[in-house]
Amino acid sequence: MQTLDPVVCYRVFQTKDVRFDGQVFIAVSSTRIYCRPICPANTPKPENCTFYPSAAAAQSAGFRPCLRCRPELSPRLSSYVGTASTVSRALRLIAAGTLDEGTVGALATRLGMSDRHLRQLFRQHLGTSPIAIAQTRRIQFAKQLIDETQLPMTDVAIAAGFGSIRRFNDAIAKIYGRSPSELRRQTSATTETIPSITLKLPFSPPYNWTALMQFLMPRATPGLEVASLERYQRAIGLDGLHGWIEVRPVAGQNYLLAQIHFPKVARLSHIVERLSNMFDLSSNIAEISAHFQTDPILSPVVALQPGLRIPGVWDAFEMAVRAILGQQVSVAAATTLAGRLVTTYGEPLQLAQPDAHLRFVFPRPEVLVEALAEADLTPLGITKPRAKAIASLAAVAAQNPQFFSQFHSLEDAVQKLCQLPGIGEWTAQYIAMRALREPDAFPTGDLGLLRSMAAIGYPVTKAQLAEHSQAWRPWRAYAALHLWSVHPALLAQSPLQPPLSTACCSNFQLNGVPVIVLTASLRVGFQK
Repeated sequence: MQTLDPVVCYRVFQTKDVRFDGQVFIAVSSTRIYCRPICPANTPKPENCTFYPSAAAAQSAGFRPCLRCRPELSPRLSSYVGTASTVSRALRLIAAGTLDEGTVGALATRLGMSDRHLRQLFRQHLGTSPIAIAQTRRIQFAKQLIDETQLPMTDVAIAAGFGSIRRFNDAIAKIYGRSPSELRRQTSATTETIPSITLKLPFSPPYNWTALMQFLMPRATPGLEVASLERYQRAIGLDGLHGWIEVRPVAGQNYLLAQIHFPKVARLSHIVERLSNMFDLSSNIAEISAHFQTDPILSPVVALQPGLRIPGVWDAFEMAVRAILGQQVSVAAATTLAGRLVTTYGEPLQLAQPDAHLRFVFPRPEVLVEALAEADLTPLGITKPRAKAIASLAAVAAQNPQFFSQFHSLEDAVQKLCQLPGIGEWTAQYIAMRALREPDAFPTGDLGLLRSMAAIGYPVTKAQLAEHSQAWRPWRAYAALHLWSVHPALLAQSPLQPPLSTACCSNFQLNGVPVIVLTASLRVGFQK
């Protein structure tokens, strides 16, 4: 297992530094409790502290979660360096419920490795096993539902993925030392109308909500979603059922607030995970920004808009269709085409909605397969080549619902996507970036990227951009987003500055306490 520097970790806890929330957990031997770095409790003596890279590792070692700082609300940060990228893919599959009924062996097969190798990677990067991670996530989500909603305990157990109420009660009692009802009596949760609930979605700051919405607003599909600087809303469809979600920022807080209205409580954890992916809540932005600070081109651009996130998507198939519609047309034109497709073939939303603009759910792959076999999309403005590409993609997705989650790597994803009619390198990289959450996806030939490079004083060819982008790995998707965000008015507000220091860490005093500010990682031997 990778070791954590105890001196650095202890200083982080002394200063309650929010930037490290989710990167390390402290376990206290005298109380047998583990906490987040921002826990308001008094810092224990160093000799009583043990540090773990994940909540699951601390829990597996026999420590109980703190009821004050609530470890279930810590950001679930991912590191995409080296073999950790495989662990990140495995975590996404676990969060999607792969281990609820499947085995670690089946999970490893989907990742293209042996289960022994996968267990070794989890032990190395997270300090525990895949099963322990799945169990901890299940318990943490149940704890959040107990605290933040008034769902009946039976519904909480189902939503968190427990097979029975007895298993749920036993797990909570084992971890927290009290029953679910006793835990709820200690909270001040407000009454909710079932099945509509409101939950916190934590992130590690900074979080640039404004920039995210400015990206999504012109791309919001009419009839399906509504984006504004105040909130994001959309209609959703799962298991043949309809619902809607609303996500908005909370001033001064390190979480987004999600309102979820869906009739099947068992899908709550799946919906929350999709929202986490959609709003890129697990990114370790501090680590990514520190990496970019070493680059003379990107460093001043990143400084202009800290906290940029990759705009994710609710559904990978929907995003892939949208990417095809966006080929060689403007954003506005692609949005219009997507709206026409949804209006024509989408299912009417089957419940009351908060906004009159939410009228449809996106058409399922099998619906588009049948429709496109009989209809001509040219009256909608969709050309025959693009209609053929959408039909081919829909056929693959309908035949294999796991198509978008079975890729072993970015290269594997791009190669297989490019084998589909009408999908080239640019489209495949764009799908990988936004739908597959591949942090190193990079559409090298994108005209917008080339124009942005010229705008900041570095005109390059496609080949030169590809060459220089190697310095931005393994987070080239974030580099692309920063370049796309370049705007003359934005540059005028803050002229480009010389690159920031490339030092891995620096010392300073905070409240009289020496603190090491890590720009890369808390782990010893971290490689950039």
